[in-house]
Amino acid sequence: MLIYSKVTSDKELSEILELQQKNLFENVSKEDREEHGFVTVKHTLEILKAMNIVCPHTIAKHEDKVVGFALSMSKDFAEDFTLLKPMFHEISKIVSDEKYIVMGQICIAKDYRKQGVFRGLYQFMKTVTCLNTFDRILTEIDSKNHRSLKAHESVGFVNLKDFNAGDINWRIVSLKV
Repeated sequence: MLIYSKVTSDKELSEILELQQKNLFENVSKEDREEHGFVTVKHTLEILKAMNIVCPHTIAKHEDKVVGFALSMSKDFAEDFTLLKPMFHEISKIVSDEKYIVMGQICIAKDYRKQGVFRGLYQFMKTVTCLNTFDRILTEIDSKNHRSLKAHESVGFVNLKDFNAGDINWRIVSLKV
């Protein structure tokens, strides 16, 4: 049975980093990238801890092991990731006074995909993490990540803006809470 919760320990943060490492773009075969998607940004334990203090990350656990995660990132961290600075700049142009949280990355272990974990992570995030605190969840997706684009659309995210940063075409999507 899967349990959804907020991150409460360094052990859980370390397990997030392990899962992230396995699914980074450069560590996933071209075939797996196309079929299952990938993650782009590398985090450190220190930054994950800092982000978790501001707004807890959401995890799915099976038998006390993290099998999925959705990272919460407030705009306080806009300058901490070179790759994400353009996203925060674009968000500032299209979102004015609404309170929002950026879902900084979502990932599900390969053996747990296509079992509703993605939907479960966002449902927990909407009803527990964000309830009465945020108006919407925003994220950006590499336009080459077709699996992620479809998955986000399937849970209700809508396109806000497409933009290019460096050599990547990004899509910012939004989910009302």
